[in-house]
Amino acid sequence: MPKRGYHHGNLRQALVEAALILIREKGPSGFTLSEAAKTAGVTPAAVYRHFAGREDLIAEAARQGYDIFSDVMQYAYDGGQPSALAAFEATGRAYLAFARRYPGHYIAMFESGIANNHTSELADAAGRARAVLDRAASDLSQYIPANKRPPPTMFSAHVWAMSHGIVELFARNSAGTQIPFEAEDLLESGIGVYLRGLGLIDPDR
Repeated sequence: MPKRGYHHGNLRQALVEAALILIREKGPSGFTLSEAAKTAGVTPAAVYRHFAGREDLIAEAARQGYDIFSDVMQYAYDGGQPSALAAFEATGRAYLAFARRYPGHYIAMFESGIANNHTSELADAAGRARAVLDRAASDLSQYIPANKRPPPTMFSAHVWAMSHGIVELFARNSAGTQIPFEAEDLLESGIGVYLRGLGLIDPDR
């Protein structure tokens, strides 16, 4: 039965919350708009007043995820200040923390196949999140000799890829890739190896 109050303005968010539940349970392609409507307690017809289709619903879940993600990354970056090294390392750890705490959003953002340019709002939110890591990388790259310095965006992309790989292999899908290390330890040591290679931390640290 439809829940009272949704027609007053919170139906859109109720549908997003329903989609996040279904994404966690069934994956981004494992549910229909009708199931999202049922989970939210409304009729299927009500969904189309807010979303043209399932992709639009997932895109909105991803947009909200990127908003949370950028806040988490910014908090980590700010917490590492004034040390450029601490700020950079913190943003890498924040990636893993976000994936653990917000799995539905994470899947919508990175595993749904929805492109970041699906909507301008989604593209803007994704850009804000990436900008935090790029800024942390740019701060830290100033300590590398100019002739050995990778572009900051490449620098941040390396750590993003490392963080994403560890999340996928050892945090979210650990059953098939069991190793005697915590995901956090893998990420910490991986970032350490990378930064040592650039001469940014002491070899014996």
